[in-house]
Amino acid sequence: MIVVVAGATRGTGRGMAVELGAAGATVYCTGRSTRAGRSEMDRPETIEETAELVTAAGGTGIPVQTDFLVPEQVAALAARVERDHGRLDVLVNDVWGGDHLWEWDTPVWKHDLDNGLRLLRLAIDTHIISARHLFPLLVRNEGGLVVEVTDGTRAYNETHYRENVYYDLAKWSVNRLAFAWSTELRPYGGTAVVVTPGFLRSEAMLEHYGVTEDTWREATMESEHRRAWMVSETPAYIGRGVAALAQDPDKARWSGRSVNSGDLADAYGVTDVDGSRPQVWRYITEVLDKGGDAGWQAYR
Repeated sequence: MIVVVAGATRGTGRGMAVELGAAGATVYCTGRSTRAGRSEMDRPETIEETAELVTAAGGTGIPVQTDFLVPEQVAALAARVERDHGRLDVLVNDVWGGDHLWEWDTPVWKHDLDNGLRLLRLAIDTHIISARHLFPLLVRNEGGLVVEVTDGTRAYNETHYRENVYYDLAKWSVNRLAFAWSTELRPYGGTAVVVTPGFLRSEAMLEHYGVTEDTWREATMESEHRRAWMVSETPAYIGRGVAALAQDPDKARWSGRSVNSGDLADAYGVTDVDGSRPQVWRYITEVLDKGGDAGWQAYR
């Protein structure tokens, strides 16, 4: 497989890039942060590190610095993939970069306007620019796959307001983009699906709670969040699900759907790195949203 992961620097994007590499793929690991300089996120993870992890997993990792808000850079990325391989099999649209811009539970008249609009550009425009320049390679052969990445399935976000208008609109819009892509790609034999991880033990979340992947169970937080945290997952979990989806000869059955990491795990029999199969979205909807306090163990 020839794969582009847009937003492969860390978190879900890195997890998917590495697991696609483990499936033998050549993965263009794209993003803004390199060893030569950080993006506005100002975090230490780099696309070079991700590419090295892809190669170590058994694939071929190729780091390409790309700002997906700059169409010329995305066009150059597409031209490189075309020169190298003449096709693209999988595009993962995981660009986000808005963590530092949104304000929790803040009404629109109190939220910083510039930050909110910047968040929308990072979360939505980037995915459209990616599609504009990379879809021509994807439709050259039947069987192309687009994976959009968001927070919350279409069904969940339809009935839950997600923290503030900017975050809510961003995460809802990505669900809609996957539906749009499924319609546009169908005549070319392409598939588009939107996926959401659960409570993700990303680099940033582990750092926020002052723990590591080895000590994550020791994180302290308020009771409700702690129960959900106990059903959390590593980036490898959704990565394994996406890698299995990409290799599925009947992947078109997923086209237009909005699913979570647990759905993919159930369908393909994959597990997280510790052998568990977390189902945090089920726990949220079946227990936490109903005010319950049932144990989390049955959802891990």
